[in-house]
Amino acid sequence: MDERKVIVDGEEFDVSIESDGDVYRVSIEDQVFEVKIPGASAAAPKRSRDTSRGKKSGTISANIPGKVVTIDVSVSDRVEEGQVVLILEAMKMQNEITAPVSGVVESIHCSEGESIEANVPLVVIKPDEESED
Repeated sequence: MDERKVIVDGEEFDVSIESDGDVYRVSIEDQVFEVKIPGASAAAPKRSRDTSRGKKSGTISANIPGKVVTIDVSVSDRVEEGQVVLILEAMKMQNEITAPVSGVVESIHCSEGESIEANVPLVVIKPDEESED
């Protein structure tokens, strides 16, 4: 499942997208839509997260403003990539924010109930196997 931000008729939505060939199931605010794009699977190969982009960042930030509902980790906690770190409410939806890397929580820059702005660091994770390249 892929989490994306889309704009429909000028209105921005956070959506979940699942694909099965040329059929996509798009979930928006508790509604599911099926979208068929003939030839889409051949025309647009799925992007890999572990491409030549280099090391992943351990800094977690939200791409839209919202309110922190819960923080599920503490400083010095060990987390695995994909583990839920906090719940953010944005646009009347609760979004699970997950760890982008495995490592140790180095710092937390928000608190439960706090309203946050977009693109502000919320949690910093020191990634495993940090090496100087």
